[in-house]
Amino acid sequence: MAAALAGCLVGLVGGGFRWCLEHADLLRASVVEAAAGLGWAGRLIPVALTAAGAAVACAIARRVPHAAGSGIQHVEAVWRQEAEARSAWLLPAKFVGGLVAIGSGLVLGREGPIVHMGAAIGSGAGRRGRLDAEDARMLHSALGGAGLAVAFTAPLGGLVFVCEEVTGTVRPRLVLLTLVGTATAVAASRLIVGDAPVLPMSAVPAPPLWMLPVFLLCGVTAGALGAAYSALVVGTLEVCDRLTRVPLVVRAAVIGALVGALMAFDPLLTGGGDQLSERLLAGGGLTGAALVVCLAVRFVAGPLSYAAATPGGLFAPLLALGALWGTLTHALASPLLPAGAAGPAVFAVVGMAAVFTGVVRAPLTGIVLVTEMTGAGVLLLPLLTACFAAAVTADRMGSAPIYDSLRRRMLERA
Repeated sequence: MAAALAGCLVGLVGGGFRWCLEHADLLRASVVEAAAGLGWAGRLIPVALTAAGAAVACAIARRVPHAAGSGIQHVEAVWRQEAEARSAWLLPAKFVGGLVAIGSGLVLGREGPIVHMGAAIGSGAGRRGRLDAEDARMLHSALGGAGLAVAFTAPLGGLVFVCEEVTGTVRPRLVLLTLVGTATAVAASRLIVGDAPVLPMSAVPAPPLWMLPVFLLCGVTAGALGAAYSALVVGTLEVCDRLTRVPLVVRAAVIGALVGALMAFDPLLTGGGDQLSERLLAGGGLTGAALVVCLAVRFVAGPLSYAAATPGGLFAPLLALGALWGTLTHALASPLLPAGAAGPAVFAVVGMAAVFTGVVRAPLTGIVLVTEMTGAGVLLLPLLTACFAAAVTADRMGSAPIYDSLRRRMLERA
C-alpha cells in the first residue's frame, strides 16, 4: 500500500517535472531564436541566460546535502547503508534546481533529479508508514526505480535499474515493491505527459545475422568511448575541486556561460539531447563533419555541465552521445556495407545502449530502456551483441562504473 501511494506521488511529481522541462525547453528555444535576430549582440543573451541558470541552480543545491549532481550515487549509498536517506528539503531543491539548470540549457539529464526525488518520496513514505529499517530501505530504492521509469516512460527499465544498478540483487520483496511503485508512478505520470514513447522511431526491419560482427565492433568502440567519458567526468570534477579560490557559484556561472556560447552557435550542442536523438532516429540529417563536431562538443560539454554542481543527471546526455556515435559509425561503415543493410537509425539505437553500457556498466538496463523509449524490439539481438562488447571493453580498459566512482567520491567528501 505504501509503495502504491508513494508511486502515485512519484508519478505526479516526476510527470510535473517533465512537463515543466518541456515548456522550459520551448521557452529557451524561442529566446535563442529571437536573440539570433538581434545580430552579434543578441548572442550574448543565451550566454547570460545559461550562466544565470547555472549560478541559481548551484546556489540552491549547495544549501541541501546531496542535492547537486545526479543523486543516483546517493540512492545506491543508502541501499549499501553508507549514507542516510533524506527527504525534507531534497525534493524541492532537486525540483527547482534541476528545472533551472536543465531548463537553462546545461548538458544534463532529467532522470537524475526524478530518481532522487522518487527515492526521497519512498523514504518519507517508509517513515510515515512506520516500516522497519529494511522495508524502508527497499522502498527508498524501489521508488528511485519508479522515478527512472517516469523519466523515460519505461516501467520495465525502472525495475531492471533497481535490480541491476542500484542494489545488484533480485529479491522477491524488492521486485514486488518496485513493480507496484513503478506501475502506479507511470500510470500517474501519464495523466500529465501522456504515454507516447520518449524517442519514437519508424518501424525498422531486423538486421541480417551477418551484420552481428559489425554491431560487435560498434560495441567495442562504444565501450572505449564510454570509458573515456567516465574518466572525463571524474577528471573534470577533480580539476574543479582544486579551484578552491573560485567560489562554487562563480564556477557554475562560468561553466554556464561557456555552455550558453555553444547554445548561441547551435542549440543542438546543448540541453539534455532529446531533440538531437529524435533527429538522428528519424534518419540523421547531419553530415559526417557535423556528427564529428557535435560528438566532440557534447563529449566535453556533458562532464563540464556536471561539474557545475547543479542538480542534473547523466543518462539523457549519454543516450544522445550514443546516438551520435552510432550514426557516425554507420556513416563510416556504409561504404563497405551492401545496399539494403541496416540504416543510420538502427545504428543510432544500438549506439545509445552501447555507450550507456560502457559508462554505467548496466547492459540490461540500457537495453530495456532504449527498447522501451524507441519501441525497437526487433533490434534485441544487435543490442545484446553491442552491449556485451561495450561492457567487456570498458572492463578491460580498467574503467570503473561511473556511479561507483561518484559514490566513492561522495563518501570521501562527506
